Amino acid sequence: MAKPLPWKTAWITGASTGIGRDIALQLAEAGVKVAASARSAEKLAALGPSVLTLPLDVTDAAACRAAVERIERELGPIDLAVLGAGTYSPVAIDDIDPARFAHMMDTNYMGVVNCLAALSPGMLARRTGHISWIASVAGYMGLPKSAAYGPTKSALINLGESLYPEMRARGVTISVINPGFVETPLTAQNDFEMPFLLKPEDAARRSIEGLAAGRFEIAYPRRFVAILKAVRLLPYSLFFRLISRAVLKKG
Repeated sequence: MAKPLPWKTAWITGASTGIGRDIALQLAEAGVKVAASARSAEKLAALGPSVLTLPLDVTDAAACRAAVERIERELGPIDLAVLGAGTYSPVAIDDIDPARFAHMMDTNYMGVVNCLAALSPGMLARRTGHISWIASVAGYMGLPKSAAYGPTKSALINLGESLYPEMRARGVTISVINPGFVETPLTAQNDFEMPFLLKPEDAARRSIEGLAAGRFEIAYPRRFVAILKAVRLLPYSLFFRLISRAVLKKG
């Protein structure tokens, strides 16, 4: 990192793979005390001895509270949280499985809420801290095959917008990270071309830079974000035509 980072202790969830893993590694390399959580203890162990690892299922609210208590007992008050635990699987229109929708909402959205509930009392009492979560540019609009995933990311963007003013007034910063396509095991499931595909280490660097600058929305790559926001302004007749051409394979 070009400049010293403003945090002493960070907690990263979803840290076993993808963006979360690289954020944890880059923060630790920069001298931040890092605690990392994910469901897989084995994958967390690969982060090395400089990172405090806490296996965790973020759908368990009590376990999230216990994780925060342990981190603050062993490393000190958390002043940065990056909540990145999430899951994704494409939805076929002839297989609308309510259990899949519920699982994605429990993990992607309620997992953040559970961590937020554990973190916010301490930060509000100290009147300082930074809580962020990884949403997605998929939260800007409905996309084919993302009927279960996209609404969870839209909800996370709305959550951030809802909380930011009051949290900021109490000294706590809220940030929402909206990546485009990043090369991870989850995006490997996609069967369509993914423009502006980023490596996880690049996405992590961009995320940390945005967090250090205190931005509410950290969205990248910028060209792709600008295109998507412009497409969202189109009339539905044009919007559906463009999205279908980009995402749906012709049979």
